[in-house]
Amino acid sequence: MTEDEATEPRRRPSRRSVLIAGASGLGIAAFAAGTATGVLPVSEAVQRVLGVTSSSPATQIGVAKVERVWSRYRNRMVDLVMLLPSKSPPPNLPMSLLLHGLHGRARTAAPTGTLAELASQVARKRIPPYGFVAVDGGDSYWHENVPGDDPMGMLLEEVPQWLRERGLGGTDGLPFACTGMSMGGFGALLYARRRAERREPAGALALMAPALILSWPEMSKRNAFHDEADWASMDPLKHLDATAGTPTAVWCGTEDAFVAGARRFITALKPEIGYTAKGKHGDSFNRTVVPSLISFLGRHRPTA
Repeated sequence: MTEDEATEPRRRPSRRSVLIAGASGLGIAAFAAGTATGVLPVSEAVQRVLGVTSSSPATQIGVAKVERVWSRYRNRMVDLVMLLPSKSPPPNLPMSLLLHGLHGRARTAAPTGTLAELASQVARKRIPPYGFVAVDGGDSYWHENVPGDDPMGMLLEEVPQWLRERGLGGTDGLPFACTGMSMGGFGALLYARRRAERREPAGALALMAPALILSWPEMSKRNAFHDEADWASMDPLKHLDATAGTPTAVWCGTEDAFVAGARRFITALKPEIGYTAKGKHGDSFNRTVVPSLISFLGRHRPTA
């Protein structure tokens, strides 16, 4: 989903949040916009982009919280979306980052059915409880391409703080994993590399159709890097050793434009899951691998 970002005032507003849950998928009543416009209704489309499916009873216990917070690293207001497996998760619930793709937002980061599947697997005790956290990262492939707008700094420095303040993410607030779609898959690999450089390695990586582009002319169309050398310094395919020891899963459709890069990554690193099947880029494919994604992260969720 493409949506232009409005210019935000440079002030720290009061937090407004909303619980998106209820007796069924139809129990979603309202969405607090966090602006002077007040309360807006939540459509079925918004339920879907938050990973909620109204047909599943798991939405009775799965909860999505949406807040507006000030990011000093991005110098703007951003959405902070938290997908939790129940209304009362355990203290310091482990969390995975969830990074959106190009022209996406935190509210569109989760494939259809993510929250319902998470809540269902946790409720059936197939996996230990964990959650997801998504933030607005812009279109710069999750790094500081424009001075003063540093989404990677936000992930490394601010997200742990926001999670700690909400009793999530462990005592240090660090996400135990990173999940990413398309540009978010590129960002997840770059994030894991930065975590490794800080001697705070991520525990798992879940990548859906990661945007591992094989040529500079193709990447240059995204206007996300200063030049070819800038891209090469961050391209995960040129820095495979950086995440070689991290449990990783990759899913990609064979009709996806990024399948060649995904296959090269799978061949080189032999991840725990390297899955390709018929499908195009986007939710129609991603929603089919949600159960596998949820269970993969559950296997690598920290026990302490």
